Amino acid sequence: MQRFSVFLLIVFVGNNALAAEDQTARKLSSPISPVVEIEEDVYTFKSADNGAGPMWCYGSTCLVRVGERVFASGLETLENVKPLNNCRWLLFGRGSEGWKLEQVDEKGRTREPCPLVTFSDGRFFLSANPTLVPDLDSGPARPEILEFSAADPKAPYKTILPTWQGTPKFTEHSYRSFAADGPRGEMLLMQNIGMTHSRWAFRDAAGKWSAQGKLAWPWGADYEKPQPIRTCYPTVALKNRAVHFCGVSDIVEPKSAWRAEKFKQTGRKWDYDFRRLFYTWTPEIGKSEFRPWVEIASREETGGWLRPCDLWVDAKGAAHLLWCEKALDERLREKFFPEAKQSRSLEYAVVREGKVASRRTLLIAIEDGPNINPGTGRFHITPDDRLFVLMYVSGTDKDARSFAENRLIEILPDGSVTSPKKVPLETPFTSFFIATPRAGCAPSKTIDIMGLQSGKSGTISYAKIRLEP
Repeated sequence: MQRFSVFLLIVFVGNNALAAEDQTARKLSSPISPVVEIEEDVYTFKSADNGAGPMWCYGSTCLVRVGERVFASGLETLENVKPLNNCRWLLFGRGSEGWKLEQVDEKGRTREPCPLVTFSDGRFFLSANPTLVPDLDSGPARPEILEFSAADPKAPYKTILPTWQGTPKFTEHSYRSFAADGPRGEMLLMQNIGMTHSRWAFRDAAGKWSAQGKLAWPWGADYEKPQPIRTCYPTVALKNRAVHFCGVSDIVEPKSAWRAEKFKQTGRKWDYDFRRLFYTWTPEIGKSEFRPWVEIASREETGGWLRPCDLWVDAKGAAHLLWCEKALDERLREKFFPEAKQSRSLEYAVVREGKVASRRTLLIAIEDGPNINPGTGRFHITPDDRLFVLMYVSGTDKDARSFAENRLIEILPDGSVTSPKKVPLETPFTSFFIATPRAGCAPSKTIDIMGLQSGKSGTISYAKIRLEP
């Protein structure tokens, strides 16, 4: 068994003279404790065997808070229906009486889960992608936005069709991103087209699809066979019409020697590469082009793995990025880089005007030490713009006792990081959505979390966590 060591790295990065306001903010930030108010199951599901699942759209979210209520979209596998389009969306709402099934898709079939966004006026929206050929395994699909009212979620929804540039050939493999600016009442839908680009459509506060375009993927000129680097599973934020996009490379293994070795071990002719993290942005969608791609992180040399976790845009327009890293592909180590050491980490960076201003490792596990592994993480923002990270950690402690838990840390304005606090859940969340400002949700002193809990296969659960001084 491999063993890993872990440490919390507290780093001071940036200018020697920190802004006085940041120093003041740090001094005034009082410690908090996470208090679990609710922990319960929402629904159960069966595997659809179609390559997706309820958490597959993790770059967006399937959970939103609208005032005193929370809403969640679910995914139901249809009986006696063949993949790929063998699912339908479910809509759940939680009030004072707990979770209730509000609506069920009675019209379409789909492959992927359906993310949500909300506006400050009480409307919320579901991104659907029903197939146009329900009798076929795969084929064309039609992106739709379904509008609901939090005041009456059982009322018939309104179907909104985005206006696109040209006539994109959408399919059941949408890899879509759904983001909203809640206070402004604006939204952005992005959906992939093959291996070359994503199409985007922007809907303004007047309800008009006033801008459309395409985002071409980074160009992999340094590969054996130069090609577009399809960039998937992104975290996307829309704020004051600026758009920030951070995704991971998702292409068939580009190195022929590595591809051959993987085939020898797995028997699969394909193996996808998720090891380069890219970022781009535009200061005003529809009026300014997306800026040149910036490579934020890479594990290209040792065939590692990256996954975007979250993105937050602060009041000054800086993009805060959160992602997971794994240093190497152990299937390749013996033959290609035998001296390399494995590590797993949760990483953080701040990007201003398209340039990385600072970066740091929040938590890292290194081979040959205690077996403690950082998992996924999400940002949580409070009304006074305090930035927290909720993460999953598992392994064995110094006494060789197994543990799995969710922890909460705060990233302070000066760049330092607080000591982690355990979130006292009965069962930790291993993969989860939160009600996020990227989906239009208001910053809050409450963390709403939904996803998979340890040891509860086939169940989507929810928790409400209050941040208490």
